[in-house]
Amino acid sequence: MTSPLTSPRTLLAEEYPATATTYLNTASHCLLPARSARALRHAAAQAADGQFDSAAAFRDIEDSRAAFARLMGVAPGRVAIGGGASLHVALIAASLPDGAEVLFAEEEFVSTVSPFAHRPGLRPRAVPLAALADEIREDTALVAVSAVQSRDGRVADLAAIRDAARRHGARTMVDTSQAAGWLPLRAADFDFTVCAAYKWLLCPRGVAFLTVPEDGGGLAPLYAGMMAGRATDADLYGVLRDLPGDARRFDQSPAFLPYQAAARSLALLEELGPRAAGEHGLALADRFRAGLAGLGHRPATVRSPIVAVPGLGAAAGALAAAGIIVSARAGDLRVSFYLHNTEADVDRCLAALRDAGPRR
Repeated sequence: MTSPLTSPRTLLAEEYPATATTYLNTASHCLLPARSARALRHAAAQAADGQFDSAAAFRDIEDSRAAFARLMGVAPGRVAIGGGASLHVALIAASLPDGAEVLFAEEEFVSTVSPFAHRPGLRPRAVPLAALADEIREDTALVAVSAVQSRDGRVADLAAIRDAARRHGARTMVDTSQAAGWLPLRAADFDFTVCAAYKWLLCPRGVAFLTVPEDGGGLAPLYAGMMAGRATDADLYGVLRDLPGDARRFDQSPAFLPYQAAARSLALLEELGPRAAGEHGLALADRFRAGLAGLGHRPATVRSPIVAVPGLGAAAGALAAAGIIVSARAGDLRVSFYLHNTEADVDRCLAALRDAGPRR
């Protein structure tokens, strides 16, 4: 099958020039495009020379907000920016009343659930991912779930979770950190989404997005600093009295340099088309799973660009020594494929694994 990314291969070659390293670890951190790396170096040089352009940095923040909104199918006014998904989760946790039940999946990623578990007065409850929709009850205030599980790439049944939550009057919070960029999603289908953009959205660490309902979802503007003002001199001193009426009131103070790279990364993803990027990664993962079966390994049976191989986590070190960058999670080998990868990358990893680990 021809890759949906065949036509923009020239563009990808410019953004990802050949290296000696085979990078199969987008699930941990993206491979930064060349245009984004250039933006980072330029901004750092300006800052070192006393020529940093803060007006341009603010424009890049707004460009990033708008690009993320387009990718997620919502208006920019429903998107707040920040530095980490866990901070957005904490903001949502702070909004819940004492005694509220928060339902989430067992073995969920720590940043998605820990802010709820450590906020006094809440009642966290963990159930198997496959049972999440069925476990929503009348006293469930919020369902928190990753669209795609970090550990093994399992994709949540978001439609079933959304529908069950609506029937019981519960809100939904979906962590899209392992999904946005390759899995088609509409943020408007859920009350809140949080996203650490340093994975499939090709941004540096330090870029994160929150989407909220048009009415704000009951959140309090706990981070109301300069970013929540109207960016005039009069708003820089004293207490902010006139907060924006949209999600900007929930903005965290951003790190300028990561957002200058983010604006370029998100533009690249829009040029390529996230659906095509996702289909490309899925096709490579399919090839990898088939090859693993031929080697006698049994990868997790889920269609995702993230492939987990149970019990083979120790092979990550040997692969790294061979110039193949993957990750290990809970004893399993985790390999992830994205737009910069090719069939040759798949085959190289399979060849390196031929004698690694026990057959299963």
